[in-house]
Amino acid sequence: MRLEKGNQKKNYPGSLILVVGNSGSGKDSIMKGVKNKFASDKRSLYLSQRYITRPSSNTEDNIAISPEEFRKISLKGMFALEWHIYGLDYGIPIEIDDWLEKGDIVLVNVSRSIVKEARDIYQNIKVVFVEVPFDITLKRIKERARESGEGLEMRIQRAKKNQTFPDADFIVDNSGDLEDAINKLLDYILTTIQTKKKNNKTHKILVKGSN
Repeated sequence: MRLEKGNQKKNYPGSLILVVGNSGSGKDSIMKGVKNKFASDKRSLYLSQRYITRPSSNTEDNIAISPEEFRKISLKGMFALEWHIYGLDYGIPIEIDDWLEKGDIVLVNVSRSIVKEARDIYQNIKVVFVEVPFDITLKRIKERARESGEGLEMRIQRAKKNQTFPDADFIVDNSGDLEDAINKLLDYILTTIQTKKKNNKTHKILVKGSN
């Protein structure tokens, strides 16, 4: 999904939080943990599913579709974000815009390759990088046995070359206890919400004072 030149960014009251990190960094586990712990009577937190042109594994909650189906959905403008990596197509459904419009929080597991485009599309967006030392990443990738052959080697080499992500707004270390990583991301999300509330109140006061 791309905005035409001259179009403004999508500015919803909700917050879009992109979670990036190498294969095996534990992004999905952290996100699910945050979802289970998040408690608010004023807004909801959603985990967006991804459309991927390969079968889902037992540890994933993705929607598996064929490349032909993916292209049809893309042409209909039904993806908020989409990218191609490791020979596969990935898409985030446009329904996230409905959640953001209601003021909710949306967590999405994405590739770092889509971050720049996503920032060009959405106004209220944060990027979180899940950091894990390469030796731990290598062990996790092999243990999950989701890829093999060339696909496995591509993920290993990409992880080796991308141990950091300078464009991230926040970094979560997931080299230790998973619960610690979950709490770090949850605290960041809650802080982001509170900061946004304060900024909105300040903006309203300034607007009112100028009238």
